Amino acid sequence: MDKTQDALLRRPLYLYDLPPEILNSLALKPDAGWSTIPSPKQFEKLVDENDVSISGSDTSDNEDEEDEPSRKDTTLSALLKKQASLADKRNANDGDKDEEPKTKRRGTGKPPLLWLTSPVLPENTYFGVYRAMFTASELEKEDAIVDAINQRQLPPISMPKAAKDGNTVPPAYNGRHIFLCMIGGGHFAAMVVCLAPKQSKHGSIGPLNREAVVLAHKTFHRYTTRRKQGGSQSANDNAKGAAHSAGASIRRYNEQALVEDVRELLRDWKALIDTSDLLFIRATGSTNRRTLFGPYDDQVLRSNDPRIRGFPFSTRRATQNELMRSFIELTRLKVKEIHPEANPQPTDEAPKTSKSKADSKPAPPKLTEEEETAIFHTAQIQAMIRRSKLPALLSYLTTNNLSPKFTFQPADSQQNHHAPTALHLAAAQNSAPLVTGLLTRASADPTLLSKEGKTPFDLAGDRATRDAFRVARAELGETAWDWEAARVPAPLKREEAEQRAERERKAQEKEEEQRRKAEEERLKLEGPKVAEDAKRKKKGGQLLSGGPPKTAEERRTEEARGLTPEQRMKLERERRARAAEERIRRLQGGG
Repeated sequence: MDKTQDALLRRPLYLYDLPPEILNSLALKPDAGWSTIPSPKQFEKLVDENDVSISGSDTSDNEDEEDEPSRKDTTLSALLKKQASLADKRNANDGDKDEEPKTKRRGTGKPPLLWLTSPVLPENTYFGVYRAMFTASELEKEDAIVDAINQRQLPPISMPKAAKDGNTVPPAYNGRHIFLCMIGGGHFAAMVVCLAPKQSKHGSIGPLNREAVVLAHKTFHRYTTRRKQGGSQSANDNAKGAAHSAGASIRRYNEQALVEDVRELLRDWKALIDTSDLLFIRATGSTNRRTLFGPYDDQVLRSNDPRIRGFPFSTRRATQNELMRSFIELTRLKVKEIHPEANPQPTDEAPKTSKSKADSKPAPPKLTEEEETAIFHTAQIQAMIRRSKLPALLSYLTTNNLSPKFTFQPADSQQNHHAPTALHLAAAQNSAPLVTGLLTRASADPTLLSKEGKTPFDLAGDRATRDAFRVARAELGETAWDWEAARVPAPLKREEAEQRAERERKAQEKEEEQRRKAEEERLKLEGPKVAEDAKRKKKGGQLLSGGPPKTAEERRTEEARGLTPEQRMKLERERRARAAEERIRRLQGGG
């Protein structure tokens, strides 16, 4: 690959604004002979592993705690056994063709990606585009997909900055756009995104995740899920009958309030939704589907709308950032190396032996001692990075005489292909403290490139992590590394970074305070119903649950046990909101 091709493939390739060199050379790749195209089950795992470059995970990490170095042999054996077991399961799942469409997606069970060839790509490398981005009529003749891609090319547009209320244009917008929304667990997020790329100040198109034009966005959150037990209050009522606790009454009220908020928003956005090219919707559970699809008066969304699509990959909690991540994933071309299956020469004995060959499972390749050790170190280091254990990570590298340039193994796995070193993975996980420690204390090299041609800084997904690179550049000096090759911007003093972080923290606290005040005002108007239900909690001055009541400190300690710092902060915010509700109920009860 020459330098021109490398530079072309390094930039994000947006489906609606492809370079002429790629657009004029695309051709659909026939499916015949492809042995490595991922099935729907395998593809969801591939997307999960690839998500690390877009945003940090909102879900918890389920990996085991790292073992002590003295238990290396035992842990390594268990790791290799587990790897072999997973390989056997994958082989079994690959043969189960009939069950995949039933469990993973509706329709014909075809893979979620269409693959295309181009002379600008290296040998055995292809572009991938989601089927969900095309209409049913376009997919009926797959040889017309290239023409459909050509028709989707849009010129860049200039738009004003997004307003704080999420609306930048009148309700009726003539440009091409799509609607995305997610609802589940009391969380709702919706967004309308213009498909035309945004014109940057210098006349070029910047990174897609910074330049996408959001026409409107809105998020809601209501306390509807039963703490520590999971599930919505309405689901619990349907299964066990209506509960009479104060929390249950609040959750019932919040469920209805969420329904009204969502339906009102859909009515306000009706003109934008009706003119959207596609509607990407994730609604988990019958209650959430009824919220969106009714039936109800002035209904906006209808379940039989041919524009509706599900997200063809795993998604996380409904937030504005998750919707933007999903938009980028849907509209960005994938670049993947796929090796065709070698076709064996037909023989007269082939029909007799085909069944026995199909029944036999290929033995996993035997690893050398060096490969086994490298895999073991990879698992240990990655586990420490995911848990932000900086002291343990630095100690592990020193104890095992490992260079900070250590490359994760196996190198051909999707995750290690994307983030091959500890600094790459720390940046991709948005772990600013780990980035600082690896650069300043372990002398990690910020100029190393992944096989995708990305430096660790390229994988940083938030400002704090990017600032960690800039602060390290200021503290280590210009001669420590080739910072231009590492693509790290100008140095930044630690004091300036801390002051900016403090300003952002205060702004978030002010926003949270305003939200609490608005919630208190709402409860003053809507609280009487909740107050009446709360009175049912007591009977003759005794708690219905019986037994001596726990102190407030005991309850707080019990609720916070086992939670991460981020979860504790969310719990504390909910505590304050509940305390405000209780004060209002007391005032109303005393009046």
